[in-house]
Amino acid sequence: MYSRSSRRETRRSSTSVFAVLLGVGALVIGSPGPATATPPDPYLDQLAEAAHTPALSWENCSDGFFCTWAQVPLDYHRTEDAQIELAVIKLPATDPDRRIGTLFVNFGGPGPSGVDRLRERARWPWLFSEELRARFDLVSWDPRSVSRSAATSCFPSPDEQSEYFATFPGTPTDAGDEPEFFARSADIAARCGEHAGPILAHASTANTARDLELLRRAVGDDALTYHGISYGTQLGAVYANMFPGRVRAMAFDGSMDFAGNVDGDLPLDTRQGVADAMAETFETFLRDCVAAGPRCAFAAGDPKLKWIALAGRARIAPIVVDGESLTYQQIVTAAGSLARPEFYPDLAVLLQKLFDASTGLPPALVPDAVFPEEPNDNRVEAFYSIQCADSTVPTDPAVYSRVAATEDLRVPWFGRTAVFNATPCAFWPATDADRYTGPWNRRTAAPILVLNSRFDPATPLHGAYAGAAQLADARVVVVEGAGHSTMYVASTCAERVKRDYLFTGDLPAEGVGCGIDRSPFD
Repeated sequence: MYSRSSRRETRRSSTSVFAVLLGVGALVIGSPGPATATPPDPYLDQLAEAAHTPALSWENCSDGFFCTWAQVPLDYHRTEDAQIELAVIKLPATDPDRRIGTLFVNFGGPGPSGVDRLRERARWPWLFSEELRARFDLVSWDPRSVSRSAATSCFPSPDEQSEYFATFPGTPTDAGDEPEFFARSADIAARCGEHAGPILAHASTANTARDLELLRRAVGDDALTYHGISYGTQLGAVYANMFPGRVRAMAFDGSMDFAGNVDGDLPLDTRQGVADAMAETFETFLRDCVAAGPRCAFAAGDPKLKWIALAGRARIAPIVVDGESLTYQQIVTAAGSLARPEFYPDLAVLLQKLFDASTGLPPALVPDAVFPEEPNDNRVEAFYSIQCADSTVPTDPAVYSRVAATEDLRVPWFGRTAVFNATPCAFWPATDADRYTGPWNRRTAAPILVLNSRFDPATPLHGAYAGAAQLADARVVVVEGAGHSTMYVASTCAERVKRDYLFTGDLPAEGVGCGIDRSPFD
């Protein structure tokens, strides 16, 4: 199942598609409303309430997983018109007699496939322990515009997509590189406007939250149990405020400043404080490297001084390592790629090679591609279609230039990296009138648990505190490690805290924190 790269939007009669019985009682699918009655909620999103509950026909799709398609409206204001199909995957609870319900998981991005990530990660014990998998069906899905679910496609063919991204310029190193980057950012936005079709106007997180509500109804749960990671916390916060009475338990992992993600005068990642978070996490990487001694390839001498020397050398000209010419920005990007501690030893090896080779001159400059070459993968287009639908950003390139100059001085090496991440949104050709802009503090039926690493390069701890403060009832548990979310920062303690909360809906005591299972260099 899921051999198709995407499913086209279809127009179908509700009486022919939905006039069947859901296998959890005598509800006729053609009638609106949830499968099980819940207390009236004055804040309940009425667009989702009026939509039909999808019928799910699960099929075995290998290795213990089951897959299905869920049909939802393209436009929730016109629920009887065009439909799209969402790819959904489930790993059933291993102890059906003690099953609590369904744990919906969004792994972040936005852009990567939730179907693929659940396949890869459902049995990672530090993320989903055996005890947790015994009590919940794990369910994920490709959100609208992603992968198999009405995918945003901005190119006529995968080959053209691959060639285009392979030559997309990297983050501008200085002001002289910026005009080309702005031109190419405008170009990718225009290509999406030309080729992507109507999904661009309906890709907001608010509409994905409505899809999630329909999926909750479709599996027969009275209320939602949810684990959102990174961007998945933004989706969780939007759902919690659109459907506050439908929250059973929600764990936010690697959490965001929700209001800051939606609105602000600065470029998106700059107002989220990502540059500072990368710098702090890199400093932690260097300290851990020193503490690890010979287990870290970059430990000899003074790693901070070595980094300053090789970065300064790379500004003059690229450095050749193992026959590959690496630009300054490629080296900075590598140094800032700190989401996964398991790769810190490899980063240390690369930095030592760069330091050793920094006296040589390169033969030629190579293209500095900002995107990896991933044929048949639409995560870049999906990222922009969702993020640009959700967030206001500056539309004048001069703003990015001014902020880049300031950030380059304020946060050496990493300041510029955060400025240009969402630049195509400045030129984006579509808007989604349904994007969610608040309020964020509606009282939910259950409190919300927030987990965050002390040093997270993508979702800074201060942003997690800001987001938790915006919610009506939430508590932050800090994981004392470096890396992005407990998906990558292994912590048996954090998994246990999350698991106990998801079982009961009760927050841990004030002041609870967690350590990590091991150093990245162990």
